Amino acid sequence: MDTEKVTMLRYRGSKLSKIKKIDIFPKIEETFKEKSSVGGTFSVFSFILITWLVFLEINYYLDSKFIFKFSPDTDFDAKLKINVDITVAMPCSNLGADILDSTNQNAYKFGSLDEEDTWFEMAPNQQIHFHNKKQFNSYVREEYHALKDVLWKSRFSTMFRHRPERSTYPNRPHDACRIHGSLILNKVSGNFHITAGKSLNLPRGHIHISAFMSERDYNFSHRIDTFSFGDSSPGIIHPLEGDELITHNGMTLFNYFIEVVPTNVKTFLANVNTYQYSVKELNRPIDHDKGSHGMPGIFFKYDMSALKVTVSQERDHLGMFLARLCSIIGGIFVCSGFVNSFVQFCYNFLMCNWFPNSNEKKELHKNIYKSVPDVVPVNL
Repeated sequence: MDTEKVTMLRYRGSKLSKIKKIDIFPKIEETFKEKSSVGGTFSVFSFILITWLVFLEINYYLDSKFIFKFSPDTDFDAKLKINVDITVAMPCSNLGADILDSTNQNAYKFGSLDEEDTWFEMAPNQQIHFHNKKQFNSYVREEYHALKDVLWKSRFSTMFRHRPERSTYPNRPHDACRIHGSLILNKVSGNFHITAGKSLNLPRGHIHISAFMSERDYNFSHRIDTFSFGDSSPGIIHPLEGDELITHNGMTLFNYFIEVVPTNVKTFLANVNTYQYSVKELNRPIDHDKGSHGMPGIFFKYDMSALKVTVSQERDHLGMFLARLCSIIGGIFVCSGFVNSFVQFCYNFLMCNWFPNSNEKKELHKNIYKSVPDVVPVNL
């Protein structure tokens, strides 16, 4: 009869024990560590400092920054969108709004803007709205370089976009014309103008017929609620929005020289191709007897920039963030250890040289404590 063979698994030990043997980092047993109130105080302050700096470092990492890069604009086939909302202190029957670009194409090929008869004097609710918009846009334009990061990061576009409807209506005929709308233009330089008389299209341009108007009918005081290029994008400030110019001389020429800059905005949430612009203003009265020639009206002469601005939102690499965190924690831990050792050395030095009695008392108490035999419990 065959005997059964019993096989037993031999315990070869834990694999972690082999890893423990190659540990090169020295360890100090708890019995060799001496704790003190000074060391505990430094530990508390070190922990608070580490927590505060780590919190600041995390906020710095999450707080992205914007990089502005300039490059040649090679998108020649793109279109230029213009957004207009202007109120002129003349009836719509005496005004004509038109655009003529460098390709001799005018607004009849691009579309038409809406003309709405209104009153130049605003209602109380509109006055409050426009005054707030004017003050806010003026402040943002003046402080833009200090607020640009806030505007880009907060995705600020505008706070006063559309003018509210009138709360009251005057009991008199309309004395103003509101010209508003959007047009898709060629991406070339052009001239958007509002002048007296309706425009008449010609094979090589156009003319404005104002033969039946006298100088008393002219009044180009105007208010600009909207004047921008492209789609709205956070962080872009339009300099002309919120401007109001009042003139007492009807025969006045208002010139706005505009430099349009293509802008590509790349954020973590959106990628927008739009435009921003800078402007210079010039106005002068027209008086042919004094040699000041020209046509009274409002002229926006815009030109395209050859450079393109790319605004990209970036933040530091994750590896750099982790490296800074490690350096903060390790640096504070090591430095606090050095300071703690120095303070402990100075404390012991002072106690040994200037207060020897206190040290003798401590040694006496230690010797008495060591001389007392240990009490060993006996099992009955």
